[in-house]
Amino acid sequence: MKNFMDKNVYITGGSSGIGLSTANLLAASGANVLIFARTKERLEAAVGGIERHRASTTQRISSMQLDVSDNKKVRAVMAEAVKQFGPPDLLINCAGRAYPHYFEDISYEQFDETMKTNLYGIWNTTAALVPVMKQRGGHIVNVSSMAGFVGVFGYTDYSASKFGIIGFSEALRSELRGHGIAVSVLCPPDTDTPGFATENTTKPEETREISKSAKILPADEVARQLIKGIKKDSFIIIPGFDGKLTWRIKRLFPWLVDFVMNSQIRKVQKKSRM
Repeated sequence: MKNFMDKNVYITGGSSGIGLSTANLLAASGANVLIFARTKERLEAAVGGIERHRASTTQRISSMQLDVSDNKKVRAVMAEAVKQFGPPDLLINCAGRAYPHYFEDISYEQFDETMKTNLYGIWNTTAALVPVMKQRGGHIVNVSSMAGFVGVFGYTDYSASKFGIIGFSEALRSELRGHGIAVSVLCPPDTDTPGFATENTTKPEETREISKSAKILPADEVARQLIKGIKKDSFIIIPGFDGKLTWRIKRLFPWLVDFVMNSQIRKVQKKSRM
């Protein structure tokens, strides 16, 4: 997909963060943008902002309230979206959450909610829309994370969901290629979003130490890199030099990534025992 003019774009988690930044850029490229999120007030505010980026008066910019973890609701809302807005040419599954903590302090309820939002949410939305997308092709982007290919201290539930997204997307890509549907995975590093601010309220000290050396990217920059990756039909899209370097080192020298993170963890734990 090289040109977004008049294309229908669905973005879950589109009321803030990376989802909203991507919606703004695609609206500026002439796309019809439909965003989904749980909170009505945030959706209304987001649509107002996206409107200001539109390239023409004929574009359609709208929103629908949705909790992606609810399979029945997803199917009903997406059926209505297709009826009102038309099938998506581009689906971006951006809804997600993270509450990092020590494994033993993560309840089963939190694990369950994280999996339902981050992984099941993508399954639900994709399952509802693939049948109509097969009729004319398109592109699906699933948002994972760098914690989807590097297991990070404090992110046991989150990493489990994000690793799952990459595996799901790779298998889905193989199945949908023959139907003219491309599949990509976005693996952003730490990004300046409301969700990242929430993460920082529960992070263990070891996780904070690991994050210290990582550059925090603006959501707009991640969105720009995402759109660039879609145009190039990239499978794995990793914004930022640090992220790309980590990806390569993890694949070629996994022991080195483990050594660096363990050194940072031991540094914090040694200090806490003093």
